[in-house]
Amino acid sequence: MKDDCIFCKIAAGEIPSKTVYEDDNYRVILDLGPATKGHALIIPKEHYANIYELPEKNCGEVFALAKKMALKMRDNLHCEGFNVVQNNGEIAGQSVFHFHMHLIPRYKDDGQKILWNPGEVSQDELEETAGIIRGEV
Repeated sequence: MKDDCIFCKIAAGEIPSKTVYEDDNYRVILDLGPATKGHALIIPKEHYANIYELPEKNCGEVFALAKKMALKMRDNLHCEGFNVVQNNGEIAGQSVFHFHMHLIPRYKDDGQKILWNPGEVSQDELEETAGIIRGEV
């Protein structure tokens, strides 16, 4: 636990939250500034600043928990779709530097636009970028 981290304190139960799920490693809470009804956060109880620090084992656990919660929300909130969002770094919208995953139920006419504007790219640019990511360039 990191002493100055609000999510560490929430995950440890030191700060009250509307918890919808908890186990030994994770707490799922309702977001205080929800995008839609039921917007929740998966928070590991162990402190990791972002996805780069999150151990691979936890990556699988978080996504399995996201699926479990998405099914519960679909069945109980009757949402029509779902966004799973995870931001890393201030430039990407991360405001609390403790890894967390947003679970956002979607409803018809909910007013949210949680999408991006698709850009244009040539096949050559795609090939070059793929090579860079693979470490070939």
